Amino acid sequence: MATDRDSVLDAAIGVLSRQPSAALDEIARAAGISRATLHRLFPGRDALVREVATLALRRMDAALDSATIDRGDPVAAVRRLADAVIPNADTAAFLTGESRLFEDNEITAAWDRMDARVCALFLRGQQSGAFRVELPAAWLSEAFFDLLAGVGWAVQEGRLAPRDSTRALTELFLGGALRKD
Repeated sequence: MATDRDSVLDAAIGVLSRQPSAALDEIARAAGISRATLHRLFPGRDALVREVATLALRRMDAALDSATIDRGDPVAAVRRLADAVIPNADTAAFLTGESRLFEDNEITAAWDRMDARVCALFLRGQQSGAFRVELPAAWLSEAFFDLLAGVGWAVQEGRLAPRDSTRALTELFLGGALRKD
C-alpha cells in the first residue's frame, strides 16, 4: 500500500503545531505509519519540517488568493480572509511555533511575500479610514496571523468550536483594528 505523502504531512502539522519538539515516533503514530516508513518519505526531522512548512505556506498562499484581499472594502476583505484561512489555522499555528523555519531563507522569503500581501490590505484599510492608523500595518498583519494561530490551538485543544472560529477571529481582530470616530 502506498503512503499518501500529504496525509503524512497533515498528521505532522497536527502534531507539530501543538508540540514543536515532538518525536518522530509520535508523528509516525499520528500518521498511522511506522517510523521506518516516515524515514523513507523524509530523510530526517529537518526535511520533514521543511516539507510541512512548504505545504503550510502553499495552503496559506492559496487561501489568500481565494480571499481576493486586494479588492473591495477592506473590512469585507478581512472577513473573506478569515473565512479563507480558518481551515488552515493549524498550519498557522505550526508556522508560528516552529522557530527553526526562520533559519531557512526560502521559507522566510515565502512567509515575507504572504505577509506583504496582508500588510497591503491593512495599509489600504488605513488609507481608506477603516483601520486605525496609529497601529502599523505590519503589526496588524502580525496580530492577525498570531490570532489565527491561537484559533488553531484553541480548536485543537477543544477550547473553541470549529464553527465559531471565523467569528471569534474576525470579531476579536476587528474589535481592535477598526478605527473608532
